[in-house]
Amino acid sequence: MQPCNPIGYVHSLESFGSVDGPGVRFVVFLQGCALRCKYCHNPETWAAEGGEEWTAEKLFQRVYRYRNYWGKKGGITVSGGEPLRQMEFLTAFFELARSQGVHTALDTAGQPFRPDDPDYLAGFDRLMKSTSLVILDLKEIDPERPRQLTGKDNANILAMARHISDLGIPLWIRHVLVPGLTDDEAGLRRTADFIRSLKTVQRVEVLPYHTLGLFKWQKLGIPYPLPDAVPPTAEQVKRAEELLEVSRYPG
Repeated sequence: MQPCNPIGYVHSLESFGSVDGPGVRFVVFLQGCALRCKYCHNPETWAAEGGEEWTAEKLFQRVYRYRNYWGKKGGITVSGGEPLRQMEFLTAFFELARSQGVHTALDTAGQPFRPDDPDYLAGFDRLMKSTSLVILDLKEIDPERPRQLTGKDNANILAMARHISDLGIPLWIRHVLVPGLTDDEAGLRRTADFIRSLKTVQRVEVLPYHTLGLFKWQKLGIPYPLPDAVPPTAEQVKRAEELLEVSRYPG
């Protein structure tokens, strides 16, 4: 049994997000992530320690004040960090939101998902009942590439995508395009094949790599692993969108 009002650790709040789901969103960034993505633009969210303590009820009271700005399409998005590391808190928060008819979006890379743990799956399925949309950061398909890119395997992440699809939950898929790292055409075609196998994908987005988070690595004293990486050109983005069949998913 989950606590009725669990504590969560929040890195930051953004009251008027426009790129984290449909419409205008209130975005909650939770603390903690086990991935070490080489192009991460929020490395300050990695540590499990830190963040501001909130109860689910108090946070929802704060967020719900902004409801008049959301209109019919907007709502709440929880991102990170990795929000699934705080699943009890996230579930309680989303259940409060859905009880008021608020659209809820989970922005996740899926790393904590445990497909072979019945207790975990029961908790995850409870979360999905109060989740309107899952935005999945799908980094790579071939297992060796994610290990090089993030330090972790991706078998459980692909299993999570299939599980969400089987539950009938709408999915948006995102892929960060880094020239020379995540743009090989064979890999993008295999990613497109996997996406096509899912039943509930509404939208696929190519996110061009940028260096806006580089100063955070420097501030934290962490060597940046991609010192020579550059943002993709418009032509490279267009080619990736073609290979990922973005036009098939207009949602």
